[in-house]
Amino acid sequence: MRPTPIPPRPGQESVWDYPRPPRVEPIRKQCEVCFAGQTIAITLAPVRVLETSHPPNYYFPLDSVVPGALWPIDKTTFCEWKGVASYFDVVRGDHLAPAAAWTYHDPNPGFELIRDYIAFYPKPMEVCLVGGDFVRPQPGGFYGGWITADVVGPFKGEPGSEGW
Repeated sequence: MRPTPIPPRPGQESVWDYPRPPRVEPIRKQCEVCFAGQTIAITLAPVRVLETSHPPNYYFPLDSVVPGALWPIDKTTFCEWKGVASYFDVVRGDHLAPAAAWTYHDPNPGFELIRDYIAFYPKPMEVCLVGGDFVRPQPGGFYGGWITADVVGPFKGEPGSEGW
């Protein structure tokens, strides 16, 4: 059962206006990820994926990630839209966030813009920012969406959202 969307205010987007299948789009906002007291990724040219009921996922060009911050691991998942995702542990010094980032090396048609771009789960990171706005993680443990002040839900992953 579809929930009642929260009406967006001026300058906001409703995740219920996002498409299914998802849309991929480049944007011009600074995005930043901080972990273990350091900025480990920063870009002015992220790509975001928008899907009905989900806050956006932001993808960073690989060259915007600090060398050595990502350790490939033997984990993959499958998305019906994007294809097979490969995962990384995020590492800085003695700090480790297991399986906290992912990429699509060979995305399905229509998702080529995210090829070899890196997405981060915001929950295990210290700080994630979009255009200077602090990110809250998407509820639940499966999805990695970034909730900012300019996006409203309700969001997939909240209690009771399993059937959306």
